[in-house]
Amino acid sequence: MTVDPWLAPEQLRTLFLFEHLDDDQLAWLIERGRLVEYPAGVIIHAEGSPASCFLVLLSGTMSMSKRVQGGELELFRTDYRGAYTGAFNAVVPDRGVPKLYPSTARAVTPCRLFEIPANDFGKAVWDWFPMAAHLLEGAATQGASASEIVERHERLVALGAVTAGLTHELNNPVAAVLRAAATLRDRLTGMRSDLARLIRADLDPAELEGIAALVTRALERRREAPDLSPLEVSDREDELGAWLEDRGVEASWELASTFVAAGVDLAWLTEMADLVPPSHLEAGLTYPVRVLESDGLLDEISEAAGRISELLASAKQYTQMDRAPLQTFDVHEGLDATLTMLGHKLGEGIEIVRDYDRSLPPIAAYPGELNQVWTNLIDNAVDAMEGHGTLTVRTRPGHDERLIVEIADTGPGVPDEVRSRIFEPFFTTKPMGKGTGLGLDIAWRIVVGRHHGEIRLESAPGDTRFAVILPLREPDRPEG
Repeated sequence: MTVDPWLAPEQLRTLFLFEHLDDDQLAWLIERGRLVEYPAGVIIHAEGSPASCFLVLLSGTMSMSKRVQGGELELFRTDYRGAYTGAFNAVVPDRGVPKLYPSTARAVTPCRLFEIPANDFGKAVWDWFPMAAHLLEGAATQGASASEIVERHERLVALGAVTAGLTHELNNPVAAVLRAAATLRDRLTGMRSDLARLIRADLDPAELEGIAALVTRALERRREAPDLSPLEVSDREDELGAWLEDRGVEASWELASTFVAAGVDLAWLTEMADLVPPSHLEAGLTYPVRVLESDGLLDEISEAAGRISELLASAKQYTQMDRAPLQTFDVHEGLDATLTMLGHKLGEGIEIVRDYDRSLPPIAAYPGELNQVWTNLIDNAVDAMEGHGTLTVRTRPGHDERLIVEIADTGPGVPDEVRSRIFEPFFTTKPMGKGTGLGLDIAWRIVVGRHHGEIRLESAPGDTRFAVILPLREPDRPEG
């Protein structure tokens, strides 16, 4: 930082903050203030440090950022001459609470600013504009309370939306685990009963070892069983069912179905019949059936548990838990996580087409915020199709080191009279209670303001497309 103490009154008068001050007031400010210059990349003031100065931008570009879990989040950047930062709360009386900088200001390009000590700035406002100072004090007090309430509400709403989607998606695999576990308990009980019957058959150790070996072979066949056509399955079930029925085995056709699904053939059954006395053949056959069914139930539990793990991973990716807000990542991960979180809303009437260009390189961006954009665009597309149609999520390369994410639907399209307003704050065509609550203006601010990208709309009946164009490289954000 370099300091130039000299500043002409007319230089301050050109700034909107000071344009109505008289000569004595301008001279008072100049006497107590100074000109400061910061090279690109240097921190002007740091979040959490004592708020000692109020600063007004004369030239250059600066950014504002706040610390969040996992890193630092850029709020905005500006090159507007007269933009101010620093000790905003200098006009609020000191009530024993330390006054700190609420955010970090950083010079993106070389910056020139007018700096005045916070105490002098606060005194000037109180002496020159006492009514305005009282209003500012009240606004600061009420604003802090209102912001806390709104932020808490927004966090709860966002958490509720993610929780509702995740809970819905978890219902099926959790129910599958519970159902399979209950059935497995029954199979294990039956298995113990079958083993007891075989023990009572007075089989010698060699015969018992032979039965165990046959059961092991059946398990191996089940895990390598080929896919059969419905006709092949029917023919084999008829063959095994007739064989079992001839030998007086109860529920022969149910046993035959399990054996065929496991790839067990007539030769295997014959080997089992040679080992077990005819009076105990049924126990000798129901035991391996219960083993095969138990093995299948364990597969169901493993598959359902894997699905639960995938859903939790998607939820973590979607919410960006434990991750820095700005990172280099594959945009397809966020798109897939968003589709997973919205799976309960997509239903069976909407076909999802993922047209991804997997050759696209990772981008440097804020994935948590982009997930909000995907959520809003996909939610709008689903609502437009009213539960029936095709949702296409497409990625492709753009020009000048950019990539394009396109969300397309086969709904009725966006009317001409609405297109010019869709990015306006609070504008919606949906009835009360519909939608995510995230307007397209927020999506616009995230893409254009935060990522220096673009959003484009092309719409015709049966083909509406929102194209989000993002730079591949990280926007200039010097280290400080």
